Amino acid sequence: MNEKELIPHLFKTEYRKIISVLCKLFGILHIEIAEDITNDTFLLASETWGLKGIPENPTAWLYTVAKNRTKDYFKRHKTFSEKIVVEIKLNQPQTEAIEVDLSPKNITDSQLQMIFTICNPIIPAEAQIGLALRILCGFGIDEIAEAFLTNKETINKRLFRAKEKLRTANITIELPSEKDVNARLETVLTTVYLLFNEGYHSSTQSTHLRKELCLEAMRLNYFLIENETTNKPIVNALMALMCFHASRFEARTNQVGEPILYEEQDKNLWNNQLIEKGNYYLIESAKGQEISKYHLEASIAYWHCTKTETANKWLYILQLYNKLLLIDYSPMVALNRTFALSKVDGKQVAIIEAEKLPLKDNHLYYSLLGHLYTDIDNAKAMENFEIALKLAMTNADKSTITKNLHDLKAKKTTANN
Repeated sequence: MNEKELIPHLFKTEYRKIISVLCKLFGILHIEIAEDITNDTFLLASETWGLKGIPENPTAWLYTVAKNRTKDYFKRHKTFSEKIVVEIKLNQPQTEAIEVDLSPKNITDSQLQMIFTICNPIIPAEAQIGLALRILCGFGIDEIAEAFLTNKETINKRLFRAKEKLRTANITIELPSEKDVNARLETVLTTVYLLFNEGYHSSTQSTHLRKELCLEAMRLNYFLIENETTNKPIVNALMALMCFHASRFEARTNQVGEPILYEEQDKNLWNNQLIEKGNYYLIESAKGQEISKYHLEASIAYWHCTKTETANKWLYILQLYNKLLLIDYSPMVALNRTFALSKVDGKQVAIIEAEKLPLKDNHLYYSLLGHLYTDIDNAKAMENFEIALKLAMTNADKSTITKNLHDLKAKKTTANN
């Protein structure tokens, strides 16, 4: 790997580790200092490695520079450093005694603590995801702006406001006490879930599936599983859900990135190892008394990963959707349930249910109606697909809907002949 490839790779893998440790050291009040030192470390790597070549151990080089830059900062800002030393409760006030601990254990602990710090209900969900992508996942501002279909200025303002809110509330970077974990865990899991969904149903113009966002969400969730305090059944349920969905990544898009409908997917491309991991985490999730939306969604995803098509399969999926609607109703869940209903009771029954849903501004709603009306009333099917095409935002969705319209027109032509 050359220098131009290595630095972006290390930025993705090491940025999050360095900045989490430095954020813990400086505190939320001075988070920009941690960001500046981390960014300067990678900037120096880009400048130095291009001239002198890649060091023997690039990661160790980055850690050494980050440590030295932090110590230099404290030396240059003596008054500030003495104040920080008191705040972080170091035993010795001399700046030389400050140690930047980039050991594997402290990196893991710091990242876990940052997850709970960033995923705080006092800031909006979009800001939580943005901060998670920036600090915990090492994403650049351009990448975050693309994920949210907005511009860099908007993202910078959003992240600035979020950090100000955390500072004003004097949020401490720490793992909640055991009694507070359950209450705080819900917000953390929501952020991880939303991050995964953004990757799984990407809103970017050019990409239907953004695997890197999904994998980052799974990595963050794995931190929770690794820690005894946060390794709860609900955390395992979310992990099972993500494993099942991730197992079908390779089958969900074609070679040019267009989505492939579930019924048309090549099941040989499903990842059996991830399905097995999903089964493991689903079993682990059953050890508690609570049945959360993640338990039900994971169970639905489990049935979607079964390769044998039976009537009972879709009946089980329908029953799970019925339970999910009772504990966490949303029009989109109801829409997904309608597809399962069509498999169990037929398309005409599903059409009646679908037309009751308040989703008249959603292209997925009209796409489903187009699917349900196909071969029952092809004129209505085309009408719904045409509305879906007007509402669709991404190129991938437009391509799929256009293909459906083309297929229906071909059927019409064949019938007329």
